[in-house]
Amino acid sequence: MERKVNYVNCRMIGMIRRMMGAALFSVAALSVLAGSNDPYNDYIERYSAMAVAQQQAYGIPASITLAQGLLESAAGRSTLAREGNNHFGIKCHTTWTGASMLRDDDAPDECFRVYDSAEQSFKDHSEFLSRKRYQPLFQHDVTDYASWAKGLSKCGYATDPNYADRLIAIIERYSLYNFDTAAGRIAEEAADFIAGMLKSSHAVRRSRGLHYVVALPGDTYATIAKEFHISAKKLMAFNDALQDGEIKAWEEVYLEEKHEDAPEGVGRATIGEGESIHSLAQRYGMKMERILALNPKAKDKAGTRLKMR
Repeated sequence: MERKVNYVNCRMIGMIRRMMGAALFSVAALSVLAGSNDPYNDYIERYSAMAVAQQQAYGIPASITLAQGLLESAAGRSTLAREGNNHFGIKCHTTWTGASMLRDDDAPDECFRVYDSAEQSFKDHSEFLSRKRYQPLFQHDVTDYASWAKGLSKCGYATDPNYADRLIAIIERYSLYNFDTAAGRIAEEAADFIAGMLKSSHAVRRSRGLHYVVALPGDTYATIAKEFHISAKKLMAFNDALQDGEIKAWEEVYLEEKHEDAPEGVGRATIGEGESIHSLAQRYGMKMERILALNPKAKDKAGTRLKMR
């Protein structure tokens, strides 16, 4: 029955495309036809046109803008996005003269920009990436989202060592690359767009010699273990999980035992908003028991500064 429904949906998409003559499909329409109920799809529906407009004005791939917005704002659900319209986690820096708010990130009580609207946030993000520091990004083709993602990490947009992999996973999960291309090609790939949103396979990535995948919304250790033909118990042990359950979206899931220490150069780290000691252990590919041993009295809450070596 499921195969039949998906086949009918693709036929319906083609029919709607011919009837509307639309240049670009609404992700909302695709989501309804696909039976999807996902805050990430809702975010894409709401802000995709804004991201495309920024691409046209500044040359930054719409897929990159959307992926960063989804990741940095937790699909618009973070405190920064809800209370400050800050969708990209941009800090105040010395040049900012507008409103601001303090949040825990790489250090406690860091200053973040506050905007009057999401539109201002998207525009400021484009202008932020237009600075000299990020000029190497513009050497890449606007359709080369992987190089843009890796370039953002190399230029220091985020301290997360796996930032590029997270962005790429989001782009490929939701086929955001379609927004980087001409409208005709998007229309031609409508069926692939649906399949992309619904796919559940995971690309195996590598960091510090460790193999891992990036968790998608709805993933559990049991489902990932089944996909890679390993026991759920072993996978949970690799990832310091005491019990199975839904994994935090876009978090690393290691397919082998993690390291005892953090990467070179990472001496301390701060638990940010929505994070935990476990989040940091996953980010740096480090055993959680080692972090706890280094910080026996640390509280597992935002703003806590931890020794990592």
